[in-house]
Amino acid sequence: MKAMILAAGLGTRMRPLTEHTPKPLLEVGGKPLIVWHLQALRAAGIREVVINTAWLGDKLEAALGDGQRFGLKIHWSHEPAGQPLETAGGIVRALPLLGHEPFLLVNGDIWLRYHMTTLRTALAPGKQAHLVLVDNPAHNPAGDFGLQGIGAATADEHAVLMPKSADSAFTYAGLAVYCPSLFQGLSQGVRPLAPLLRDAIATGRASGEYFAGPWVDVGTPQRLHELDAAIRANDI
Repeated sequence: MKAMILAAGLGTRMRPLTEHTPKPLLEVGGKPLIVWHLQALRAAGIREVVINTAWLGDKLEAALGDGQRFGLKIHWSHEPAGQPLETAGGIVRALPLLGHEPFLLVNGDIWLRYHMTTLRTALAPGKQAHLVLVDNPAHNPAGDFGLQGIGAATADEHAVLMPKSADSAFTYAGLAVYCPSLFQGLSQGVRPLAPLLRDAIATGRASGEYFAGPWVDVGTPQRLHELDAAIRANDI
């Protein structure tokens, strides 16, 4: 299995920290956010990683290189510096690098402690997407999706992914497994992921699981500083 790390965001909410540093290179606990992912992927037995870039992509590539020092082979998918292609658009552009087998996808601006080995076999027959969901953070109280028949204290690796409802609403963690067929045939360009997921849910082609954390969407300087302090104090 290959993996893809989404690292093409402009980092506007993180300014001024991202004026000269791409967001995935911001550090918590003494190392860049993206290095936490690279180490977790290597521990899960993944050897090839595709990273897409836009804002300050040259600095990201200069910092990580070909991945050899992480025990990985990194492939780079560069997008226009001023216009990232959004999630689905970035995946479509990177499909030639990802191949024809299911791949793991992780957002470059999250931090979590999740054993990614389990995702290698998470995509059940007939499914094109398997999403990891978490409890709704304060900045996303309404959630994104539902999971049929489970509560927040239950883990089910192959629950049915549903539209969110009043009694079942969780937040997409930015961690998933996708089948390339979900994106094949789509034209290149700016394209969000949500419409594809809604269609996959409506036709029974998506599953999901609940993850209790720890998980942080590192979307603001305050969250970055709080996470860094928590890691250094062994509070997370």
